[in-house]
Amino acid sequence: MNNEKTEVFDSENQNKQYFELMVNKYQSEGSIFVTHNKSILINGDVLNNNIFGNEIFDLIITSPPYNVDIQYNSHNDDLTYDDYLSFTKQWLTNCFRWTKKQGRFCLNIPLDKNKGGQKSVGADITVLAQKIGWKYHSTIIWNEGNISRRTAWGSWMSATAPYVIAPVELIVVFYKDEWKKTKGSKISDITKQEFMDWTNGLWTFNGESKKKIGHPAPFPIELPYRCIKLFSFVDDIIFDPFAGSGTTLIAANNTNRYSIGLEIDPHYCELAKQRIINETGLLF
Repeated sequence: MNNEKTEVFDSENQNKQYFELMVNKYQSEGSIFVTHNKSILINGDVLNNNIFGNEIFDLIITSPPYNVDIQYNSHNDDLTYDDYLSFTKQWLTNCFRWTKKQGRFCLNIPLDKNKGGQKSVGADITVLAQKIGWKYHSTIIWNEGNISRRTAWGSWMSATAPYVIAPVELIVVFYKDEWKKTKGSKISDITKQEFMDWTNGLWTFNGESKKKIGHPAPFPIELPYRCIKLFSFVDDIIFDPFAGSGTTLIAANNTNRYSIGLEIDPHYCELAKQRIINETGLLF
């Protein structure tokens, strides 16, 4: 798939045609893990430059590894900070190539972290993304309302060396070339109240339970659900390069969008497959 073939898929029917081509392509290659309704889950690596052609996706929603030593099956989450930024640059660059000119990108990342030293993760990744070519639009503050996981205080009740930790995460909104969206089905399914509430850049809802989902770092379905309805049209193609337990694909299916997920770990692919089947409709 090259530029000439992928750029023409802008309308709802063309996205449908392109999605069907993707199903055939990845089934023939044997890399597809499951196809379900309007979703494809691929067992693959976002660092693979050639896994997709150029300018496919209308909206990317993802929460990448935070590099806080979470015990993933197939990813080292305890890199040096320079190596972590190098890894981030690689996958951000690939996603930039794979996104349509009017494509958007909702990136869920931490504001900062203190594990392994104080790092301004949100600011560093935002700057890095812009150097790659992503254009900055806005930042949504996600207030999880959860400080129970806090373990580091620094100097207890002393000005010697206290740690200040905000119990929030970021959803940074980027776009590729053009913010105004004129292509696609042009059908929005967001309600008046949702639009009024969600264009307020402070979102408050709980995080997701690791025990309930069975994944070490799940995010709640409310996050991709809001991003999909606010930033995409019906029948757009949604992409999650770190599909994990399949949450983004479920939200896309349930809002009548096409979706493609990449997940490097076969165990998490199986977990995502079962969740997608259980939480959406009949097989495609």
